[in-house]
Amino acid sequence: MSTETELETAELVDRFTLKAFVESCLVLEEGIASVKDIDLGLMAGAGIIPPPFARADQAGLDEVLDRLERAEREWGENFEPPTILRRLVAQGRLGVKTGQGFFAYPQPDPGWDQKPVKLETRGEIAIAWLDRPPANSISPEVVEALIELWAAVVEAGTVRALVFASGNPMLFCAGADIKAFTKMDAAGGRELLDRMHAWLREMESSSIVTIAAVNAAALGGGCELAMGCDLRIAAESASFGQPEISLGIIPGFGGTQRLRRLVGEGKALELNLVGDPIAAEEALQLGLANRVVPDHELLDTALGWARKLAGQAPLAVQQLKRASVGAELDAGIEAEKQAFARAFGSQDAREGIAAFLEKRSPKFQGR
Repeated sequence: MSTETELETAELVDRFTLKAFVESCLVLEEGIASVKDIDLGLMAGAGIIPPPFARADQAGLDEVLDRLERAEREWGENFEPPTILRRLVAQGRLGVKTGQGFFAYPQPDPGWDQKPVKLETRGEIAIAWLDRPPANSISPEVVEALIELWAAVVEAGTVRALVFASGNPMLFCAGADIKAFTKMDAAGGRELLDRMHAWLREMESSSIVTIAAVNAAALGGGCELAMGCDLRIAAESASFGQPEISLGIIPGFGGTQRLRRLVGEGKALELNLVGDPIAAEEALQLGLANRVVPDHELLDTALGWARKLAGQAPLAVQQLKRASVGAELDAGIEAEKQAFARAFGSQDAREGIAAFLEKRSPKFQGR
């Protein structure tokens, strides 16, 4: 291939890449689809890997803006930099190198970069990044990491607000790691449940405000983790659900108790019995989500709330939280633990879990 041909090919690729990015931004600005859905669609449907938004974040949004300004001068107005790109660059959201662009990227504190939950401290605000590929599922290891992170935040004594976010742009948390749980004996399972519940109740009675920034699917244990936080901010493409019933079991991390406190007893029972996820807008209407925002504004919004709440009087925050979550929750959680143990030990549970792992429909017998 001649040098001239190579240059022409490179220009063609550059034009196509930039134009695909511009069109993706226009689709986003018009509210047709979310950042996540656009990138997923172009990966699955057009084979563009990496897709436009992820590629731009990797390159640096300031660099992409410079390239588009040159392209507009050279190739015309069809390459005019999109408004959203200019806004993100003006905000200093340049992609991976700043920890935030179209997607958010963990920048963990020293010593936390290899853990399944990563701690990133920003003064009075901290972020707990769920980062256990591929699904951020809650395993015994993740439970221990969550408890360790919380202990570090409390011991530091400087953090006033903690945001739970996902290091996976396509998923918040898919729930419990079923394979890991099936390998535990009864005593080990009870101890893990006790530790998880004790940690969630400690958060609920603390002076530290907790916020779940739910970017995508929060299912099972992921939904229960979000409900254990004081507030839940959801991306437009987020969803919430308690699908345990499809495995022949019930929620085990507080889903029978916190869900009904948020959405009411009747709706909570429906969601737990049916097991289907609900979209962010429905979660907002029911009271499960406190706010719904565009995907690319999720972390900014959560951090904005965190900054506001970090400035509130710590003692007043703690007393308000304790008064809002009464002793009846503890009694309900104890009842849930016993019910979970009975359901998890049943033949139907063994069948449901086996069917899930084998990717087939379960055949429940009521035993």
